[in-house]
Amino acid sequence: MTVSFVCRTESRLSVEQLFDRARSIDLHLDSQKDSGEQVIGGVTEGLIGEGQEVTWRAKHFGVPLTMTSRVTRLDFPRSFTDEQVKGPFTSFLHVHEFAPTATGSNMTDMVEFTAPLGVLGRVAERLILARYLERLIRDRGRFLAGRT
Repeated sequence: MTVSFVCRTESRLSVEQLFDRARSIDLHLDSQKDSGEQVIGGVTEGLIGEGQEVTWRAKHFGVPLTMTSRVTRLDFPRSFTDEQVKGPFTSFLHVHEFAPTATGSNMTDMVEFTAPLGVLGRVAERLILARYLERLIRDRGRFLAGRT
């Protein structure tokens, strides 16, 4: 069963600025310092583009995890999608959408994921993972928007 959530972030930055900040490998690392996240493969710095992959290593819940994501769709500066191609989830999809506002822009993060391990995974999705990932994505959005 797939779990999904949506996070919305307002920013004073332009749509173009926020879009590029959201696909910046360097800013992603800065936003995830608490998990000790590192880039170990693929695009290792700068802006990731359509068809490109990045492999991350980080500790979450005290467990070292490795995940490779690919940008499967990019429509500058409106949206881009990244999907897990290898990693701890059975599936992981992250759609980033951007819209201009009178005072800057909005970023909407839509995440869908399925944990492995059958029934145990479904219990973990509901009790732990959904809230944990939603907080992580919300905090990352604030960081990218300049609202840390």
